[in-house]
Formats: sequence, C-alpha cells, structure tokens
Amino acid sequence: MSPKKGDPVAPPPGKDEYEVRYGETAAVEGWREIGNKAPGNASKAWAQMRTDPCPKNQTERHHQLKFDLAYRDFKGDRLPQWQIEVTGGGRLWFLVNEQKRIVWLVKASVGHPKETE
Repeated sequence: MSPKKGDPVAPPPGKDEYEVRYGETAAVEGWREIGNKAPGNASKAWAQMRTDPCPKNQTERHHQLKFDLAYRDFKGDRLPQWQIEVTGGGRLWFLVNEQKRIVWLVKASVGHPKETE
C-alpha cells in the first residue's frame, strides 16, 4: 500500500526522536523523487528532521523560512515552517509541532520552490 497524506515517513521514531509524517499528498511523491535523485542527502535530511528539526544554529541549508512563510496554520495549530536544502534546487519544507514531537513534511521538491523566488 502506498503512503498517503497523514502517514508516517517510516520507520517509527526512536527514543527522543520526532515522528516524521506526510502533511501534504504532493509531499509523498516529492519525497520519492528526492530519494531517487539524491539518496544520501535525503537520508541525512530525514535524520535531521528526526533528531534536530529546529537547530539553534541555523545554516543556509537548514533554516526556518522567513516572512509570510515562517509560520503556517496546520491542524488547528500555528507551527514554524522550516526548510532543508537537499540539492542545489531541491528542498524539503516541514512544520514542527514541538509539543507532540511531530514533523509534518509539507513540500518535497527536486526543483526550487516558486514561493521563494
């Protein structure tokens, strides 16, 4: 059975890790594409989302989005929206619910997102 919106990005979290779940249907296929094009980078990004989705020391490749994209209303909560650059143009956008320790993958794209151009 193929994953869908709301499903976990497997495997289940370990102790003190965040659960990563698909927040949008398009993120399922996007994640698959990124995994096919850049499997090593996808694996590193997945580990970052699991262990440290909101690092205190943000980098150009892993940071909270800015301005109107910095927060997003999702499932009744206002959550910070973060980005990991997985390739030159490829991006992962995700929302972090600290209370529930869930990361919602809402965008996975092998190309640069139009919203930030």
